[in-house]
Parts: sequence; C-alpha cells; structure tokens
Amino acid sequence: MTAAALAAAPLPALAAAPVLRPEALPEGGRGVIGAVHDGDTIRFKGGVVDIRLVGIQAPKLPQGRRNLAAWPMADESRAALRAMLEGHEITLRLPTTAKDRNGRILAHLIRDDGLWIQENMLKEGWARVYTFPDNRLFARDLYAAEAMARAARRGLWSHPDYALRKPDPLALKADIGTYQIIEGVVSETAKVRGRVYLNFGEDYRTDFTASIAPEVMPLFNAAKLDLLKLKGRAVRIRGYVRDFNGPAVDLTHPEQIEQL
Repeated sequence: MTAAALAAAPLPALAAAPVLRPEALPEGGRGVIGAVHDGDTIRFKGGVVDIRLVGIQAPKLPQGRRNLAAWPMADESRAALRAMLEGHEITLRLPTTAKDRNGRILAHLIRDDGLWIQENMLKEGWARVYTFPDNRLFARDLYAAEAMARAARRGLWSHPDYALRKPDPLALKADIGTYQIIEGVVSETAKVRGRVYLNFGEDYRTDFTASIAPEVMPLFNAAKLDLLKLKGRAVRIRGYVRDFNGPAVDLTHPEQIEQL
C-alpha cells in the first residue's frame, strides 16, 4: 500500500495486549523512499502524503518556509536518514494517532532487515526524543537510544546548540522559543488552583519553572508520578521554552520528565 492509499484508509484498531516494540503495531503500508525532507520527514516514491517519524525530532530545514532558518546539522541529519532508507523497503507501523495537524502520516519506520529507524537515528545522534500526550509509545527505549549517542557525543551531541541546558534563567533567556532539554534539581514544588509548579530556584518569578495544567494531570496520575514529591530530585525536563515569570516549560505528559 502506498502512502497515498494509506491516507484514505481507516486506522486499524490497536490490540488490547501491551505493545512492546513497533513491530506489534498495525501495519500502515510499505514502500521505498522517494524524498527525504529532513531527518524526520519523508515521502514514499509515488506517494502524495508526507510521513513524519513519530517519537523523534531532527533538526529542521526551511522547506520553502521563508521565516524558518535551517537548524544546525540539519543537512547531516537528512543525509543520515537517507543513507538508512535507500535501497530498502520500509514498513509503516501506526501509533495511537495516525496523522498530525498538518496531515502528515505519523508512523514508526521498520526497514526490511528489521532495523527500527527511529531508534537508529537516536543511537547515531541525528535526532532527539520528542513525544506527545497521544503519541508516547516506546519512550523508555527511545530515551535509552538517545542516551547512548549523548554519552558518546555523536551527531547532534557534538554541537553546542543541542547540549543539555542547566536551569540557569539568564542563560535560558537565549533559548526562548526553542526546544531544549534542561537538567537540574527541583528546589520546590507547589500546587496553585490545580496547576502544579516545579521550581528550579528560590524565586519563582524569575527562575526556571516547569508547570503542569489541571487538564493534563490525569496522565501523570495514571503514570503514578507524584509531582509534588519531586522536590529535591534531579530531573531532566524537555519541551519548548517560553517566557513566563522567567523561562518556563509546560509539561503535558509524564514522558517529558526523566528522573535521574
């Protein structure tokens, strides 16, 4: 089945049994590579719909968007993905949500020799883990692959733009509007009108803070993650940094927090 055929096909129901690897997900078509837009977006040969590699984020290329500059090492990431895919048939495995807001197919990619492309992109250091509330399968495996590349300073991890950040509010000002991974110790926790705050400094009005809205709290409860007990714990937070009483990250699902 081509990507074009998949676009019109209904999403198969997921099995009730726990899913351990992408191969257990419903198949969403097979094909060979046509275009590689960047390190996490492709199109099958003869296809008309783009395919987004769910679970990872690679450096972005403008792709005709005037206001978007290429991220550092974006060309190298795209070249690495192309090298992994060329000469192979690729099977799509569909996660919980099969399309994103831009109409791209969300899928895990499995090469004809069994290679899980997302995992390999992370192991080689050409992407970072990137999950969503409705697409967060295999986060533990993906984080393990990312950690291997980071420890070896492979790929992106050799470039300062992708280095782990400290919860330093002055330094993080330069990262407003970008996706970052921040590692530090939670100095205080608080719950105000149902919203939970993880503070990384003495002054919540200026220091780095992670916040969790009441409407997403059920996901954290289901994961048995007591956010208020993270005080004094070393954690790794990932997400887009915004400016609200100092640099802040909004957490929408528990996989955005790694306890160290």
